[in-house]
Amino acid sequence: MQERQWITARRNELDALAEQLTKELQEVQAEREELAIAERVLNRLAEQAQADLAAVAPVAAQAAGRAVLLMPHRSDAADETALPGDNRRILQIVRAAGGPVQVRAVGEELGLEVAVRGKLEPLRAKLTKLADRGWLHKRPGGKFTARP
Repeated sequence: MQERQWITARRNELDALAEQLTKELQEVQAEREELAIAERVLNRLAEQAQADLAAVAPVAAQAAGRAVLLMPHRSDAADETALPGDNRRILQIVRAAGGPVQVRAVGEELGLEVAVRGKLEPLRAKLTKLADRGWLHKRPGGKFTARP
């Protein structure tokens, strides 16, 4: 009879252990599922961060069937490398001037025909856009200075 009691007691111990292990297994599986979700979220955040970094770079767009680069606001961009090349060159010219500079002077530096007013208007528009986006400061007299 002792053997039966021992067997019954041992079976009860094993049943309790099996129940405990089943509970622990369920907890482990639940935690693994949470980790899988966390990993997916981190991957999405990393992709989004990478997309945000790519957004700082000049963005190509279509306007009137032509590819154009969109100019970011200064506060949105890490540095001036986010600007298209011609705008970076304009910014360098204004900085090198050391003070307020007229559109004509920038045009001369770029090698434009400054005697023809129509040649300066697109440049004036670029300078104004740079000022509107915070890269330059437009002074009341129509001259431009670099922002610190």
